[in-house]
Amino acid sequence: MTGKSAAERRIGLLNGFAAYGMWGLVPLFWPLLKPAGAVEILAHRMVWSLFFVAAALLFIRRWAWLGELLRQPRRLALITVAAAVITVNWGVYIWSVNSGHVVEASLGYFINPLVTIAMGVLLLKERLRPVQWAAVGVGAAAVLVLTVGYGQPPWISLCLAFSFATYGLVKKKVNLGGVESLAAETAVQFLPALGYLLWLSAQGDSTFAAEGAGHAALLAATGIVTALPLVCFGAAAIRVPLSTLGLLQYLAPVFQFLLGVLYFKEAMPPERWAGFALVWLALILLTWDALRTARRAARALAGETGVRGSSVPAGAADAAPTAGSVPAAAEAGRLEARP
Repeated sequence: MTGKSAAERRIGLLNGFAAYGMWGLVPLFWPLLKPAGAVEILAHRMVWSLFFVAAALLFIRRWAWLGELLRQPRRLALITVAAAVITVNWGVYIWSVNSGHVVEASLGYFINPLVTIAMGVLLLKERLRPVQWAAVGVGAAAVLVLTVGYGQPPWISLCLAFSFATYGLVKKKVNLGGVESLAAETAVQFLPALGYLLWLSAQGDSTFAAEGAGHAALLAATGIVTALPLVCFGAAAIRVPLSTLGLLQYLAPVFQFLLGVLYFKEAMPPERWAGFALVWLALILLTWDALRTARRAARALAGETGVRGSSVPAGAADAAPTAGSVPAAAEAGRLEARP
């Protein structure tokens, strides 16, 4: 590995830790926006995100994709669907955090890889390896245990997991970069969100101007909270292998879980610990299987290249075999709208 590539990977790792760290610590931010309700916070996030993402695009001068997108009605329709699904995801997440359900919200992102795999089987007719089937089975058992523990299905977790898995599926078909995609989605969200905020203000129920300049600044900062991790993730995605991103993705729900238990002091009875333990076991199985498959593919690639009498390009053994093999990595650059 050259010095330059090593430095690039270090930069990528730092950006990856920063992105998933910010996504993991975001439960500390949403309560600061009270007394604004979840819907008002969501609307501000949509409005301000467009401003910040548009500024980022203006800075990097990346606008060519827009004209192409406007000439493709099918992709525009998919962008609209993606915007609708991520609106549900964001709204449920903000409400769950501010209502004292941080642990259950973190569970949604722990089980998201399992839901993504299940949707691949059901909708895309993908074939699973035996270990993947085992992981999905353990995950289903975890949901049953948690249903007993909660006294009802973990609806918040399931809603977050299925909405984000659906979002990933739609985004795969849209095939836009992270910043561009978020810009298109927030453009779809902008007018309804702005209309709601204007209506709320006319009713005298808006907190934006009523709670002081500090509160208004925090509501505006929802755009930065959305856009900044995305920028860091984009910097990581082009510098580190998908297998590394696939491992880093677990940082966010781990941080959220620890915040829920240690900071917000949410209850964790034994049956809930048992359910989480099963989920973690399923994720260990998935990760082990993905890394094993990636190593086998890398060895096969190296052997094939050796037969041809040429060397493997730097980074090829890391990047090539991992495409589609790491659960929920969603093909580098598709996880751009985290909570």
